[in-house]
Amino acid sequence: MQLNYRPEIDGLRAIAVLSVIIYHAKINLLGYDILAGGFLGVDIFFVISGYLITSIIYKEIKLTNNFSFSYFYERRIRRIIPALFFVLIICIPFAWFYILPEDLIEFCKSLLFSIGFTSNYFFYFSEQDYISKHSLYIPLLHTWSLSVEEQYYIIFPITFLIFFKFFKNKIFIFLLSLFLLSFIYANFGSKYFPNLNFYSLVSRLWEIMAGSMISILYFNFNNEKLPKKYGNSFTLIGILLIILSIIFYNDEIPHPSLFTLPVIIGTCMIIWFSSENNFITKILSSKPFVGVGLISYSLYLWHYPIFSFSRIRYTGFISESFYKEIIIIILLVALSVFTFFFVEKPFRNKKNNFKFIIFPIIISVIFFVIFTRISIINSGFENRFYSDQNYKLSSLEYRREFSNFANNYNTDNYEPNKKNVLIVGNSHSVNLLNILSQTNLDNDYYFNIVVPNKRRSGNNYQVRYFYEFLANNKALMDGNYKNFLDYLKKQYNKSDIIILHTLWSEIDVKLIDDINEFLIRDNKKLIVFDNSLYSTVKLSYLFNRLDYFVYINQRLPNENELANIERNLYRDLNNRKEINLKIKKITSENNIRLINMINLNCVVKDKRCPAITENGFKIYWDYGHYTREGARFFAKNFEKNLELINFLNFD
Repeated sequence: MQLNYRPEIDGLRAIAVLSVIIYHAKINLLGYDILAGGFLGVDIFFVISGYLITSIIYKEIKLTNNFSFSYFYERRIRRIIPALFFVLIICIPFAWFYILPEDLIEFCKSLLFSIGFTSNYFFYFSEQDYISKHSLYIPLLHTWSLSVEEQYYIIFPITFLIFFKFFKNKIFIFLLSLFLLSFIYANFGSKYFPNLNFYSLVSRLWEIMAGSMISILYFNFNNEKLPKKYGNSFTLIGILLIILSIIFYNDEIPHPSLFTLPVIIGTCMIIWFSSENNFITKILSSKPFVGVGLISYSLYLWHYPIFSFSRIRYTGFISESFYKEIIIIILLVALSVFTFFFVEKPFRNKKNNFKFIIFPIIISVIFFVIFTRISIINSGFENRFYSDQNYKLSSLEYRREFSNFANNYNTDNYEPNKKNVLIVGNSHSVNLLNILSQTNLDNDYYFNIVVPNKRRSGNNYQVRYFYEFLANNKALMDGNYKNFLDYLKKQYNKSDIIILHTLWSEIDVKLIDDINEFLIRDNKKLIVFDNSLYSTVKLSYLFNRLDYFVYINQRLPNENELANIERNLYRDLNNRKEINLKIKKITSENNIRLINMINLNCVVKDKRCPAITENGFKIYWDYGHYTREGARFFAKNFEKNLELINFLNFD
């Protein structure tokens, strides 16, 4: 059953998609990101989806006492899949030419999970933090929201109809209950498991249910008789809530959570109180807004891959050349318009037999599966790139070495005749473990490491979890991380020295003093390592500087070129100077031992950070993680530096 067309909703879509696009563009003005809260555009989409889908179902069963599942899902397939598959197919050759072997494998996996509409959980389990710089180089990361919506489309109609059959007069209460349960869960999750909270349907359901409840209210209560001034006031408040949230929020807010509520309320107010009589509706219904809204789905599909591949190719946002940025924007608009008129509209046209739509979809799925399988078997087609006997461009092999190196440690043991050292942090702490295990310190100290679920990499909230553990946070202990915390407790109790080493954030730095107080209480010593080498946003995450040179020039650098690369690495490390100074200040004020990573990574007097070992092996396999040979190289640096070799001695 068709709904009455509401152009202002397309106007809302325009605001949502433009917010998301500008947010992902990471345009900086006077030191501030424009629309730092633009990620909230996705939440607007969720509310709109809840409103529209519920309206379709509710109107049909109220007016006809019947509902056609086949027709409903046919419309969803026509609406979503053809355009999505078209974009995915176009992305493949760019992934082939621009992405390194390991990353091609990850791209293919994300492609399969995208067409299965489970990419939200794929990105969670692969530990992809949506707000990290790394995420800017993952071409299909934005498909997580499509997966959330498709999961909702699959589950909700059946659930809604079952409840409606038995409790038709309490359907609003049912939706309200789902809203409240999901809202409570999201607020809890935003604190204790923020990454899962971001990607999960359960955490997002309250946003969708907000739209669903407005659908019921809109259907049963006629707002046309509402005085004009009230309609104007409510819609104005709604648009202000949205705009102010998008402008003043940033990545630091817990999300989705209570803080997300203003933009959800604002969207609901516009949907419910819009009418031809108020000026906000007229603005949103204007041709520019409606035009952007109509192509919003195509814009959303295209913007992230285009930005990602542009960053990989030009190593900046979107490039370091203004005219290239203009070209990219023109390309985004052109592709979106083309996709809307020549893919979306033809496939949505009921005159085109659905059977002929299913066939190319099936062929595409087969192609995606075969391409992924072949890519995995061939290790991401390593032969696409230049390689040397001693120099391996393949990040895949080096990542295996990196992980396996740390995995040689039996984390359930300790040495009673040695001082036991517990390392707390993210994947950069694995760097440290790999180094320390190669030094003579191994004779007197037993090193252990803390990671959730015994994973060896990736969790940027590790220091915060450690603090919550020390603070005896009961809610955390009883939550999803109970097993991890049980393991941590065992390791903590038998440790003499605690090392904190992570990719430091402002929040983590502020916790150092409190953590130290807890350790003093437990008669343990604290050592802090500041930030290690981390390439800035102007350098693609997928390449270290050496890899990028080889990729562009198809050869190894000569002596002068290598010197330039190593000076740039030094500058990359110094780009973390501001937060390192904050770490230095707080450790100095509290008499906490601090190790400066520059002394380990670099030759300060020459202002260079080595990129290749003496025997020709690369030191970093990505933007800041060491290869096995790199760990051995830095272990030798340890043993040559008196400050470093004695850093564990508190006697």
